[in-house]
Amino acid sequence: MKILVINAGSSSLKYQLIDMETEAVLAKGLCERIGIDGHLKHTPLVEGKEVFNEDVAMPTHSEAIAAVIDKLTSPQYGVVNSMKEIDAVGHRVVHGGEKFASSVLITDDVMKAIEECIPFAPLHNPANITGIKACQAVMGKVPMVAVFDTAFHQTMPGKAYMYALPYQYYLSNGVRRYGFHGTSHRYVSSRCAELMGKPIEELKIVSCHMGNGSSLAAIDGGKCVDTSMGFTPLVGLPMGTRCGDLDAGVIQYLMNKYGYSIDEMLNILNKKSGVLGVSGVSSDFRDLDKAAAEGNERAQLALDMFHYWVAKVAGSYVAAMNGVDAIVYTAGVGENSSATRAAISKYFGYLGVKIDEEANKKRGEDIEISTPDSKVKVFVIPTNEELVIARDTRDIIA
Repeated sequence: MKILVINAGSSSLKYQLIDMETEAVLAKGLCERIGIDGHLKHTPLVEGKEVFNEDVAMPTHSEAIAAVIDKLTSPQYGVVNSMKEIDAVGHRVVHGGEKFASSVLITDDVMKAIEECIPFAPLHNPANITGIKACQAVMGKVPMVAVFDTAFHQTMPGKAYMYALPYQYYLSNGVRRYGFHGTSHRYVSSRCAELMGKPIEELKIVSCHMGNGSSLAAIDGGKCVDTSMGFTPLVGLPMGTRCGDLDAGVIQYLMNKYGYSIDEMLNILNKKSGVLGVSGVSSDFRDLDKAAAEGNERAQLALDMFHYWVAKVAGSYVAAMNGVDAIVYTAGVGENSSATRAAISKYFGYLGVKIDEEANKKRGEDIEISTPDSKVKVFVIPTNEELVIARDTRDIIA
């Protein structure tokens, strides 16, 4: 069985074709500048096939999907003989609200429900819907599955997901904590259990997804019981450009002081804040590390704030679960920055965490970075959201 995994953005579309017999990626690629001039980079991962990296006209997502299918089936660049070899498509969908606690086969009713969640994710769900409709237009009756970022967090209890606002806002408007990065947290926690050789039902895990967007999840017995992102991905940790947790009074004060509209204020909070806003240097942690090493105090402050917040939130999750067996670092920063992992792990001395400095230097692989006598195991696990989407798609259509 071969499954095409699609992650559609407003002007981009990432994809992987996965052979589920071996779970090997046959090809992957990225369509960019959809609706502008269009560019496709297609990388076959089988011997004897060439990489395609050129401009391609993509007025809409339908042309982008058609270009992807053309390259996947091309004698020169392709990895399958025809579209008939693609058995199903798995789509990443950011927000499923309270309607979806698991992945589902896409039907007209499911599409309607995803559209109803647009107010919760106005930048993401419309793009996801566009990607689904484009695939349907090009691929006809090939079965398609929606895999939701929010679904994994639907096991949170009310005490974790409710805000202390008038209850009517939850009943009438669905205002609550939803959480994001659920597919990533789900994958790395499951993989952590495998590496430990124990059933996930017996483990308490803190999963640290750290990238330009970052979130933590408390996973008790395989179920999420708390997570740091909320109604939107804006809150929780200070991120690349997002502010994280913030007193709402600050928003009112700045809007009144400078005459900002709510849209201008949200643009500042989402795109000009976080470690970029504090450092004035960059939202890229590699740039911050370099600047801090050269004596830039604001870059060091931004890093210190990020490390502190990860450790603080992780500590609160240890309390929420009444213990912890493992801490997992994942995503772009978590997988690649040994300095970030070391700095955060220093806060966990009270848990009996001890880090193997040599192991912590490695990257790009599943590895335990704690010492044998560490009371809590610490892992680096590269996330694989595409594989989770492909597995769910396989299971549902089977």
